[in-house]
Amino acid sequence: MNRFPFAIVGFDLDGTLVDTLGDLAAAVNHALALIDRAPLAKASVRPMIGRGARHMLEQGLLASGGVPDGAVDRLYPELLRFYEAHIAVHSRVFAGVPAALDRLDTLGVHTAVVTNKAEHLARRLLDELGLADRMAAIVGGDTLNVRKPAPEPIHAMVERCGGGRAIFVGDSIYDVTAAKHAGLPSIAVSFGFLDRPVHDLGADHVIDHYDELVPLLAGL
Repeated sequence: MNRFPFAIVGFDLDGTLVDTLGDLAAAVNHALALIDRAPLAKASVRPMIGRGARHMLEQGLLASGGVPDGAVDRLYPELLRFYEAHIAVHSRVFAGVPAALDRLDTLGVHTAVVTNKAEHLARRLLDELGLADRMAAIVGGDTLNVRKPAPEPIHAMVERCGGGRAIFVGDSIYDVTAAKHAGLPSIAVSFGFLDRPVHDLGADHVIDHYDELVPLLAGL
């Protein structure tokens, strides 16, 4: 039997492994309500996700009427407190994720998460959804002094997983760029929190469902 071609498969979190849109939108709207702003539709929040909660808040303020002086610094802690307290109310893993992780585990592949979400929030979310113990490494947006699209978080993932051939799965240009700069191939998921057509992300491969992941990897 041929050996499986990858030792490590890394994943982005929001919009890649987990559909977190409902809980992230609720957190943004909680912050906006504190300054009497009308709530944003989930579809409006969707493209704001990917560069961390502070960026998401800034974009939410811009979309709802502008960014008052000092508003981001004042509302950011409130958004985080609300989100941490309601982190998995609506969030669910995407279809096919558990089976794909099971198969990769059977094949002896290390799986890991690299996200721009704060590490303690990423760990809490993954734990709530029963995925934390399945990850050989979890690298958050504050784990290092840089975040995606910088390559260092990807390098850290590979190192913490013990090295070997790796690939990264994501849903944003930050994921694809980080993987590319780290020298890794990338896979984009077409069902993620896309801010552009999936084929415009420049990933090496695209999947439409997690059922496609392991067969694709096996052929690379």
